[in-house]
Amino acid sequence: MAIYVWFLTLFTGLCVTDSRGNLALGATAIQSSTHNKSQTGAQNAVDGNRNSLFSLGSCSHTNADRDPWWRVDLGESYEVTRVSITNRGDSVPKRINGAQIRIGNSLENNGNYNELAAYVESIPAGVTKTFKFKPIKGRYVNIFIPGRNKHLTLCEGTVREETYKIVLCS
Repeated sequence: MAIYVWFLTLFTGLCVTDSRGNLALGATAIQSSTHNKSQTGAQNAVDGNRNSLFSLGSCSHTNADRDPWWRVDLGESYEVTRVSITNRGDSVPKRINGAQIRIGNSLENNGNYNELAAYVESIPAGVTKTFKFKPIKGRYVNIFIPGRNKHLTLCEGTVREETYKIVLCS
């Protein structure tokens, strides 16, 4: 792809742009449970607000569930290549450690059996980390912490697909 892009921009006056934005923005999101019914719902993580201060109400938060999960429904299948997660910034940033990003079209086990895209070793407090991987076709994107009773908190989740469109350079 890189050689092709270089050729296009140098010799034709055409540019290649990423034609899709955040596929998760405003999409339907659910999670294994909701810690505080009024302020910590799954939708908070797809509202476009990356504010990582939990007290400001833009983060999702589960109860201390066994295998807590959060899932966004993209509405149709995409070739997903990147997922970004904004971690809680005010306290307990280690809660995200050990999470898995899973993508696919199945809702078996709430989507947690879908293909493993990336493993979250850690994300510092308040930081947005992007995980890049080979394209995985799927409608559902899950963040899942297997094997323990944990809270799962996400302050924002973004999902992107590598798609390009050719436009005139300006």
